Amino acid sequence: MQNDHFSRHAQQVLTVTRGQDLAQGPGSDPSIARSWLRCLEDYHLDPALSIAPTVLEHGRLLESRERLQQVLHIAGSEMNSLHQQLSGAGHAVLLTDARGVILNCVTAPSERKIFERAGLWLGADWSEACEGTNGIGTCLVERQSLTIHRDEHFRGRHTGLTCSASPVFDPQGELLAVLDVSSAREAVSRQSQFHTMALVNLSAKMIESCYFLRHFENQWLLRFHLQAESVGLFSEGLLAFDGEGRICAVNQSALNLLAQVRGGLLGQPVEAFFECSLDQLLGRSSANATASWPLRTRDGRHLFAALRGQARSVPAPQAKPQAPRLAGICLGDPVLQNEFRKALRVFERDVPLLINGETGSGKEAFAKAVHQASQRADKAFVALNCAAIPESLIESELFGYRGGSFTGALKEGMRGKLQQADGGTLFLDEIGDMPLALQTRLLRVLEDRLVVPIGGEPQAINVRIISATHRDLLARVASGSFREDLYYRLNGLEIDVPALRERSDKAQLLDFLLADEAPGEVVLLDETARQALLDFAWPGNVRQLRNVLRTLAALSEDGRIRFDDLPSIIRQTRPAVASELLPGLALNDAERVALLEALQHHHWHMTHTAEHLGVSRNTLYRKLRKHGIERSS
Repeated sequence: MQNDHFSRHAQQVLTVTRGQDLAQGPGSDPSIARSWLRCLEDYHLDPALSIAPTVLEHGRLLESRERLQQVLHIAGSEMNSLHQQLSGAGHAVLLTDARGVILNCVTAPSERKIFERAGLWLGADWSEACEGTNGIGTCLVERQSLTIHRDEHFRGRHTGLTCSASPVFDPQGELLAVLDVSSAREAVSRQSQFHTMALVNLSAKMIESCYFLRHFENQWLLRFHLQAESVGLFSEGLLAFDGEGRICAVNQSALNLLAQVRGGLLGQPVEAFFECSLDQLLGRSSANATASWPLRTRDGRHLFAALRGQARSVPAPQAKPQAPRLAGICLGDPVLQNEFRKALRVFERDVPLLINGETGSGKEAFAKAVHQASQRADKAFVALNCAAIPESLIESELFGYRGGSFTGALKEGMRGKLQQADGGTLFLDEIGDMPLALQTRLLRVLEDRLVVPIGGEPQAINVRIISATHRDLLARVASGSFREDLYYRLNGLEIDVPALRERSDKAQLLDFLLADEAPGEVVLLDETARQALLDFAWPGNVRQLRNVLRTLAALSEDGRIRFDDLPSIIRQTRPAVASELLPGLALNDAERVALLEALQHHHWHMTHTAEHLGVSRNTLYRKLRKHGIERSS
């Protein structure tokens, strides 16, 4: 009977994804249809297959909870309150991390077994890639609140559940967690979930706001709204700024109230957006910020605001956060700065980093900069390129060997990269190309903190791992060429290093690299040569730019680089400005056109499109949502 249900559900999924029946049923919702298509094409899941969810080992679950300790503390009381508001019976209130792993669950003790049979365990991975279309996983991909009702789930085994989920974002706009309410009752209708969804949304916003307030409790915090009585409520705008008035973070409500995008606010002076000076603003501050006062924006909007901070008439100067200045890397791009600060923060807690980025974009330089800025700066930074070493040699390179353990081995043996990095950092470049057999051994080393050289005895090591890849590792997990457990062990925090063409600090980077390639010399760029270098597409990214500058600096005889000195490919390439792509086309639209062309070229195969564009699938999906691109476009 159950198998018949699974088969019927699988047939419905296949019918919808083939575009044969979109008028009614679950497939009529575009977000459900998109998700089902992802499950089939990108994750290669079987809707009829009934398997238990992937559950993290206890130690890894504790690590995940430790990373979100503050969020879990804030969310705990809110989850209990939400469970009570839902009359308790028949509901499980869940909180997951940004990967979809369940970190906390509130339900009636008598119903715990019911939800565990449905797969809602602590440590269970409910990402789309593992469990198909579901409230948690689809919310993570779509980055919006949604309800997945019974047959809208991808897997037949989940069609007894109804799940309403809402994302929780951090102050930088990155996904922090997902709050979900799941019900296993048959009588739950789609319409009855409207009330539940509203409560979940409200609770998620409360968690977001509390986390924002806690995160910036030592900064100036401006709270504002259109109505005076709404200042202090969950819908208020929150804007944090430093002692010199530079904006550090904003929440989504603040962006909506100011009609701004996040990138247009961060790092800007707060007085650029409000009709008052910084001194006047700070003069209205108070420790509790309970009373609001009128505040007008530069574009004429009337708001009410309160400023939390130590009241003072003249603000004392405070140190302005500077972009990290480290050898070998330029961090002038705000996005890269933010990624660096996050990376350094978690690296100091022994959380492994996984760096994504196109070939030549500077992943190793980023990793080395994190190491140099950490407390391990005086220890070894050891790099291993998993794609550059023959498969027959990579094992001995990584683990080392005892003398005489095989034919051709050095008599004195060799210390592997893991031993060389003991006390410091091991950088595994192109980790996606590591052979499967070595992946198994590496995972064991990371779990046990012991390395066994070929022919030798186990040796304890203390090493932190940073990995990098230009490949889509989740796609390789799906194809069976990369271990899923190793992927999640290495992916403590995922960092995206932007391609050179996407960086806002290209001019600063150009000067930085030129000075680096001509140490002790003064080499000047003529304006036409400089502009040509800035306009070039740089398919080889930072590595290609560095190589060109190295050659130009070496050939320069009078300390000046002119346009005619540039390689012919740069002199002959016109800048790909938006107006040349289509008449009157904006840069934002140009990216949309490029995405559509790539999608059509690859017949909307997401993995192939992402590889063609040199980005991860997550980045591709984020850009599609940004431009509102759907398959029907």
